[in-house]
Amino acid sequence: MQGNLIDIDRLFQRRAGLTAIAFVLACAARPAVAQTPAPGEAADRDVARIRAATAAFKSLDEAVAAGYARDVAHCVDNPPAGAMGFHHVNNSLLDDRIELERPEMLVYERMPDGEYRLNGVEYIVPFSVWPRTNDPPVVMGQKLKPAPSLNIWYRHVWVWRENPSGLFADWNPLVKC
Repeated sequence: MQGNLIDIDRLFQRRAGLTAIAFVLACAARPAVAQTPAPGEAADRDVARIRAATAAFKSLDEAVAAGYARDVAHCVDNPPAGAMGFHHVNNSLLDDRIELERPEMLVYERMPDGEYRLNGVEYIVPFSVWPRTNDPPVVMGQKLKPAPSLNIWYRHVWVWRENPSGLFADWNPLVKC
């Protein structure tokens, strides 16, 4: 497991130029279309739970205090489909469980004034603890998507920023890098 955490850390936190490229290639192969929406009331309740659990993380300092990475070198984008933003991982949450109130990643956008705005969360499960040959893990009724180049399952949820492409879409055309 520790080896996998190092790989995730390297892919999302260090200044390796291939980090953003690998993630973009993993996701760009999929069309930038809206995902099937989750059932209304259940999705609304889950979004409210995620917002309550992550509200303090609107402050990057609070997120760092809770174990999320402070420094992320690359903003992940895919023009013209949009961007994802900066992915701040909490390695201590990388396991075989999806906990709605404890997302493995927080997704931020850096604003022109240098401040970070929390836009959403991302749920991550490493292949090392949930093999790719298994059925995918599920969050909010949505199957996580495989990213073979990163050896993970993942699913974005845009809980703090509207996404015209959908609540669970990879790319948000309103987000800029």
